[in-house]
Amino acid sequence: MARTVNEQTRTFTQNARRAQIVQAAIETLAASGYPKASFSKISQQAELSSTGMISYHFSGKPELFAEVARAIIEKAENIADSRMGDERTYRGKLSAYITSSFDFVERYPIHTQALTEVVRMVRDRQITGLEGIERTIMSVDRLIVLLEQGRDAGEFGSFDCLTMALAIRGAIDTVLCRHLSHTAMDLERCARELAAVFDRCTTPV
Repeated sequence: MARTVNEQTRTFTQNARRAQIVQAAIETLAASGYPKASFSKISQQAELSSTGMISYHFSGKPELFAEVARAIIEKAENIADSRMGDERTYRGKLSAYITSSFDFVERYPIHTQALTEVVRMVRDRQITGLEGIERTIMSVDRLIVLLEQGRDAGEFGSFDCLTMALAIRGAIDTVLCRHLSHTAMDLERCARELAAVFDRCTTPV
């Protein structure tokens, strides 16, 4: 019978195996798309002896794909945090937030494509149990906090931070979606221009 290992009792080897499976799932999603991302294909990609190894660590596709999304989002946030941490002003942090999204896509195209497949999976309601990860993917909470802090510090003008956060995230995602739909974009130039646009939009009047 398939069972999953409790997080608190996993050994180093078990954590390494989970990471191996997650990486294989990322590569399979990116290469084949979510309709063809079966446990069998993921098992082959991970060079496992059987799909039972996946079922031992994950209760099913919802748990596995949620972990895939979590791992990718964590990687992207680490890049953003590093970029933003180097900035001393909120204006600089906002610019770093925007450019880090494009930097992640250029550095990790396979992870980006895999996350896109998870988003499609959620959008098409092809799999249940991903509601929590959907909220995480769509969240602009940390961007709202950044805008509020910058506004309180007098670096940004007076505007509704939720609306501005949605506009910024929407602009980023639109450019990246176009890029991922095989319309090659100069992502470095796009990052600079979007950062400049929203620097002007948030400047105090």
